[in-house]
Amino acid sequence: MRLFKVLALVMVLFCGRGYLYASDILSSPDGKLHVDVACSPVSSGGEAYFSVDYNGQSVFSKVKLGMLTESQDFSGDLKIVSASKPRLHKDDYMMLTGKRSHCVNSANESTYRFQNSKGQTLGVTFRVYNDGIAFRYNLKASGASGNITNEFTEYPVANGKKRWIQKFNGGYEGFYPMSTNGIGNKKQNGTRWNYPALIEPQDSVFVLVTEANIERDHCGSFLDNTTDLNTYRVKLVDKKLPFSGEWTSPWRVLIIGPLNEIVESTLVTDVSDPSVISNTDWVKPGLASWIYWANNHGSKDFKVVKKYIDLAANMKWPYALIDWQWDDMTNGGNVEDAVKYALSKGIKPLLWYNSSTAWMPAGGGPFFRLNEKENRLKEYAWLHKIGVAGIKVDFFPDDNAATMNYYINLLEDAIPYKLLLNFHGCTIPRGWQRTYPNLVSMEAVYGAEWYNNNGVLTNRAAEHNATLPFTRNVIGSMDYTPGTFSNSQHPHITTYGQELALPLLFESGIQHMPDRPSVYYSFAKPVKDFLSNLPTAWDDTKLLAGYPGVDVVIARRKGKVWYVAGINGTNDPKTLSFSLSGLSPLGKRMTIIKDGADDKSFDIRKDVRLNRKNRKMSAECLPRGGFVAVIK
Repeated sequence: MRLFKVLALVMVLFCGRGYLYASDILSSPDGKLHVDVACSPVSSGGEAYFSVDYNGQSVFSKVKLGMLTESQDFSGDLKIVSASKPRLHKDDYMMLTGKRSHCVNSANESTYRFQNSKGQTLGVTFRVYNDGIAFRYNLKASGASGNITNEFTEYPVANGKKRWIQKFNGGYEGFYPMSTNGIGNKKQNGTRWNYPALIEPQDSVFVLVTEANIERDHCGSFLDNTTDLNTYRVKLVDKKLPFSGEWTSPWRVLIIGPLNEIVESTLVTDVSDPSVISNTDWVKPGLASWIYWANNHGSKDFKVVKKYIDLAANMKWPYALIDWQWDDMTNGGNVEDAVKYALSKGIKPLLWYNSSTAWMPAGGGPFFRLNEKENRLKEYAWLHKIGVAGIKVDFFPDDNAATMNYYINLLEDAIPYKLLLNFHGCTIPRGWQRTYPNLVSMEAVYGAEWYNNNGVLTNRAAEHNATLPFTRNVIGSMDYTPGTFSNSQHPHITTYGQELALPLLFESGIQHMPDRPSVYYSFAKPVKDFLSNLPTAWDDTKLLAGYPGVDVVIARRKGKVWYVAGINGTNDPKTLSFSLSGLSPLGKRMTIIKDGADDKSFDIRKDVRLNRKNRKMSAECLPRGGFVAVIK
């Protein structure tokens, strides 16, 4: 039989209870990834689970499956009653933002039905792609409606295996420290953890665990290993999730393979719903000037706001973000005056809003303009009328179903008014950028803004920056606000070379440039040209070298131009060596901007000839340094 078909189906009768034990292996189209879906004998608990191997190496052994409602228990005492004939599922779509404009993927798909002792049925659909696995649950309410109260998905991770996971927090702002055990901190055995979680179960074989395609009335989930340090259980944010009729969960997503497969994967959007917008001509990615970081304040001062609009115009960036407290703007003009000034300069203005669901009043205004539909539509109509291109909505609570519905309401209602959205203080990307292309970025990252808040980022930024391309930025646009060359409230010790690399290394549909106008104006022309012409949405992305927290080199293509960025995440000098052999088409010459003699200077080399025979390159980096290259 061909690899995309079921390779094995073994049914063994257990005489004691008369239940069946089933084992069913489903493979990826290229035959490298295998999923063994099984059900243990009822005498041993009757638990549903699946195991995963990649190229003959075990990735997961017995990932438990199951759901619990107030009237249905699928935690055990189960048997497999059917498995649908595998079919080839294909994904082929275009993205306006992200790591790849044309996304193509395929998977072998099959749905398994598990039945409990009451005759109730739980469906689990698996898709096995070349670069990972996605699965989701399906069940019907036993009456007109019900409440989902628990999920029993459990990922076993053996002690000693490396993992990069962020401690649970509602804003997803924290580090991804490497660990070889499941201990959260010295005071507690285990804890709660955010998505995405990166695990290395075998040498050079990785798994990135997350979820995708959150629909209306879904809540988010997180990982919990409180009861067993070596087992991460999926926990729903809502303790009681109402549903009626038939319910299908979000996709549980496991991106699997070597690091290049992890970084380059589009699996999160592959399994998400297609775009609901037919005409997307108005959705334009780009760079934006950003007033908040350098001033550690909002946009009350009209004259200061004008300087950042001028910055965007002078640097040829299409956008300028007018941040919080614009509703109290004085010193020569109000927000409508600022919008008019931006438009007169050819700049598209963006406005900040408080979600008015958390962090009030300390979070600043304006408040309560978007919560109720009537108010939201009125505000959107006003924004469209005066010429605002989009909004940044900040300070959301946790990932409960009500908040997820609010995100979706904000996105859907903005479409008729052609408004772009950027979420801050928010959840992680879960595929919405495919469904709602007007979603151009999300924060959900411990970014440069934290130089304003405390001194923790100073000494950990380089390692953190070298971890994010393998973790948070894999799953979607990340509004880190990169490129902070000067200091805000707390110093940075990354080099100018690393800071210049970050707006290219980190993908975000809208890339906010946070530093002072005087800093950008002071740079040599090749540096200013690089920042002026840098795309923020890409036709292709390739990982050329790296390891989480140590170093990373990524190439991104726009049209026929390849842009390469690399950083050193360590405190020692380091030479980054890599090959350009996987890049096509590839030009003959390039411009390289890398660390200079000290951490606040550049070494600029123009018109450098490529070694087209072996296509090998290297770049010497200072401690916490970096480089960029543009190959035309």
